[in-house]
Amino acid sequence: MTIVVRTLAERIFEVIRERIIEGKLSVMEPVRQDALAKELGVSKIPLREALARLEHEGLLTSQPNRGWFVQPMTSDQAEEIYELRLAFEPVAAARGARMATEEDQQAAIAAFERLDTAANSALSEVGVRNREFHVTLVRPGQRLLTTQLVERLEVLAERYVIAHLEPAGRGNRAHTEHKGLLDAWLARDEDAVRAQLTHHIANTLEDLRAHFAVSLTG
Repeated sequence: MTIVVRTLAERIFEVIRERIIEGKLSVMEPVRQDALAKELGVSKIPLREALARLEHEGLLTSQPNRGWFVQPMTSDQAEEIYELRLAFEPVAAARGARMATEEDQQAAIAAFERLDTAANSALSEVGVRNREFHVTLVRPGQRLLTTQLVERLEVLAERYVIAHLEPAGRGNRAHTEHKGLLDAWLARDEDAVRAQLTHHIANTLEDLRAHFAVSLTG
């Protein structure tokens, strides 16, 4: 697979981020830059740009003289991500519902349908589709900093979303919660949007707490 589209660093960033989210890069081993550069048909300069951006996004960490490593998923990080989401996202999505144009509403419906399709046929894509859906609800609020903050938190949450959905039945519950949230958003019911999104994020956090509790005792 040789990369020749858009800016090289941007495309490399997307490829490596996808592998991190899908768990294809080991947390314990350094990112093999030589092998990646050869596989992708690129030089180390754009590769390092992409790795530095992934570090900025919180998915990689660098160690002197050792290179880059995948950041491990931790209960502390899950708590921080989801508590920040609870603080910002419900209010931002409610504002988005109030200000959404018809085009914005159609974009939200399309994002929900892509998420639903991924949940039924391509679990590896669910993290990305979930992020797109949630950001689509916030973007019409026309507050750039808020949208960027929510999107950054959603990127960090992608691996946790996949871990949260692994137990049987979670996907059905997530679908129901997302559908209820979308219906409230399309109806411009700001109170319902705030309440349903708060409930949805808090439910996910509780599931993740249980997930890490089992990991610690297993």
